[in-house]
Amino acid sequence: MNTYRVAVVGGRPAPIAGAKQLGIDVVLVHEEGAYDPAIAEHCERIVHAPIADGQAVLDVLKPLHDERPFDRVLTTTEPAAESTGFVVDALGLPGVTEATARALKDKALTRALLDKHGLSPVRYRMVESAADIARFHAEVGERIIVKPVDGVASLHIHPVDSPEDAERAWEALRAADITGIIAEEYLDGPVVSVDSFSYQGRHLPIGYSEYRMNERYVEWEVSTPSRYARPWLAELRELTPKLLDAVGLTEGPSHSEFVLTEKGPRVLESHARLAGSGAPELVRRAFGLDLNRMFLTVPLGIDELPATSPEPLGGAAVRFFTPEPGTVTAVEVAEDAADEVRTLPQGEVQYVFLPYLDEFRDTEVATVIGKGVGETVPPLLTVADCVSGYAIASGRDADDAVAKTEAVNAKIRFETR
Repeated sequence: MNTYRVAVVGGRPAPIAGAKQLGIDVVLVHEEGAYDPAIAEHCERIVHAPIADGQAVLDVLKPLHDERPFDRVLTTTEPAAESTGFVVDALGLPGVTEATARALKDKALTRALLDKHGLSPVRYRMVESAADIARFHAEVGERIIVKPVDGVASLHIHPVDSPEDAERAWEALRAADITGIIAEEYLDGPVVSVDSFSYQGRHLPIGYSEYRMNERYVEWEVSTPSRYARPWLAELRELTPKLLDAVGLTEGPSHSEFVLTEKGPRVLESHARLAGSGAPELVRRAFGLDLNRMFLTVPLGIDELPATSPEPLGGAAVRFFTPEPGTVTAVEVAEDAADEVRTLPQGEVQYVFLPYLDEFRDTEVATVIGKGVGETVPPLLTVADCVSGYAIASGRDADDAVAKTEAVNAKIRFETR
């Protein structure tokens, strides 16, 4: 029997791979058909429950906990954040509490806690009509952003510059059945993120990344270490732990996004989980720390949390392909497109956002072709629409890594109609 036992709720659980070799028994809680059955080889067992229902997750885990207690209950996915916190609280375990998960999910609550601690001043208001939006816009006197208070993945974000925009934003959000709506002053500047890890209340900022995005704020490229963040690094490394303290986070990975405004960094949002879009692999390539491994090993005391933030060893980038929406009529891939080229089999269900990523750990430049002839390229309305494939690269620095992914992109051509 292994020394440690953890439950992992939902997600695309790459961190589970290798757990048995580390002496960790993993019970995966997931929904039938929503995970790759091959993950079972890394698990003690898999049990089924609706992952966003805290009581349902507790009901399947409590008998197992009574037989042999869990050391931690964790999640890698946003939909299971609050439900996992509910179970953490119910079992009296260390970890991300339900209150912390809610404080990060609810953007108005995040803003209120930041205000309470005198951090990152941003004007905001919950709104209940187009008139509310217009009034807030008039008070701010310049562009505002209107979005779901618990939104994810860049969905349903509406800039407002006029009363007419306020009406359009309100109607669009209501049509999408969005109920909780927040208006915030528009934060002008580059978006950067800080990936951190916490243990016993100590927060270690590790990687810092930047993004390129479309007009709908959908990120189609991530690169690290961020050139934009470098001049602000001291402020970001000071603000991030204060943000995490404000929401009550004490343990585990976090991903915090900031806008670098003329007045300094301002918090955009934060999450008590590993970041998406391959960020843990980018951090590993550029900074030498494996967040996927740390997800399990640091909370259990197998690995120590480093004393100081690492300096970059190089750079890394991931770029999603963004062909014109429509039906794919041809895909052309140059022979020298990348060191390794993989193509997704048509019709195969993908349980991970960046397929084959784990197999590219030792490959400098790799690419995956995600769409074939006859398949549909969706419009880029959310990060989840970045399904046409990707290129990932390591480089001397971020510029070098980005140049390599650009070169891959130039050697792959999708035709759509």
